[in-house]
Amino acid sequence: MLLLAMDTSTPAVTVALRDGERVLAQATTVDPRRHTELLMPLVTSVLADAGAGRSDLTDIAVGVGPGPFTGLRVGLAAARTMGAVLGLPVHGVCGLDVVAYGAVAARAPGGAFVVATDARRREVYWAAYDSSGCRTAGPQVGSAATVAAEVGAVLPAAGAGARLYPDAFERALEPEYPAAADLAAVVVEKAAEILPPDPLYLRRPDATPPAARKSVLT
Repeated sequence: MLLLAMDTSTPAVTVALRDGERVLAQATTVDPRRHTELLMPLVTSVLADAGAGRSDLTDIAVGVGPGPFTGLRVGLAAARTMGAVLGLPVHGVCGLDVVAYGAVAARAPGGAFVVATDARRREVYWAAYDSSGCRTAGPQVGSAATVAAEVGAVLPAAGAGARLYPDAFERALEPEYPAAADLAAVVVEKAAEILPPDPLYLRRPDATPPAARKSVLT
């Protein structure tokens, strides 16, 4: 197996290459406005660092969100296109599950926790997890203040939402953003639900088609 993983569902543009056992190369750049410019150069860089070419790939993994419409579609479009051109399977994973996997790997075993990422409009995308990283609620979108009411407790939280709204969460956990290396591990280990490479928006995009003009004639 040679799996290329990518995620653009948050301000972090992240890419990793993994064989069946370990990560061979990875790169991440945090820039919320340059997903389109950054993604494919990072893919090229990661492949070069590992001494691999696109023809060597066997699988592609991509974060399906939830996330803002503009950034999220960059990674999904790239993954789908590469999968179609190279004839490879494309595996989707919820980005909150990827952060949860990283949180469990980064800390000693503990209790339940939440993953909360920035949904803008003073809201978060969130899901709740048990101590092993298994999702128990969500994904949903709403204000940070409502999360405790939904899960019945004030819990520690991984993801950028914990840093944006510290009053709503017990404490902030790492990681802040999903990492492509963790995304690749989730797919290889089947550590979370594997989804089709379709966007998980949870709400309508900010941009909408203009409404038809009203006639000024009586």
